[in-house]
Amino acid sequence: MTSTYGKLLAAALIVSISIPAFAAEVDHRQANQQARIAEGMEHGQLTPHETARLERREVRTHREIRHDREVNGGRLTRHERAKINREQNRTSRRIYAAKHNHRHV
Repeated sequence: MTSTYGKLLAAALIVSISIPAFAAEVDHRQANQQARIAEGMEHGQLTPHETARLERREVRTHREIRHDREVNGGRLTRHERAKINREQNRTSRRIYAAKHNHRHV
């Protein structure tokens, strides 16, 4: 009985530690992408039109994250995190493509 209780306690501890880590990953990634967009603007790799389009995508993703957290008491579910991760992957690819398309300001 004690062994089962210990395993459940250990599992609960691992889950409680990993949930904030996932949330931090989403936030950190979003900040990193914002920095990449700003860097592209500074170096003239992004045109104003490209920058505006990327910023709109970032705002839309941020709004979705905020809404999902409000609905779920400040947390993102596993499915929501996966969806946000896919959206951030797409945005990351678009940032890269826009910065490397040989259009300069």
